[in-house]
Formats: sequence, C-alpha cells, structure tokens
Amino acid sequence: MTICASRCPLCGQDNQCAQVEASMPVSHCWCFDATIEREVLERLPQAQRNRACLCPRCARGLPPATATPTAADPD
Repeated sequence: MTICASRCPLCGQDNQCAQVEASMPVSHCWCFDATIEREVLERLPQAQRNRACLCPRCARGLPPATATPTAADPD
C-alpha cells in the first residue's frame, strides 16, 4: 500500500500539513495546537500510523466533508 504524505489516511482528503506543503520543517502547522483523541488515532490501521497526517476534520473526529449538491445535480 502506497501512503501519500499529503492525504489524510482516514478520508483521503488533503491533510493541509504545512510541512508537506513547504517540503521542509515548518515553525507552525494547524496540528501543533490540535488535540487529537486517542479513539481517532486508534481508527488508523497500524500500517498507516506515523506515516501521514490526519486532516483537520478527521483529527477532530468529524465525518469526512461531502460535496454540497447543486441544482444541476441529478437526484
């Protein structure tokens, strides 16, 4: 299994990791101030732990974001 460092291992969305975006160590990222519950981390398969950052939504234990339907979308 290939792990992409810029994608959340839970939902596959962009994880907004400042270090990945800058391609080098950074002085601040959203996760530096985040509290991530143990239950959220335990949802990660062992092979994916410590390999890629969670996205802000998954880190807060929220469901993945979904696209908002528009008037042009079929029912």
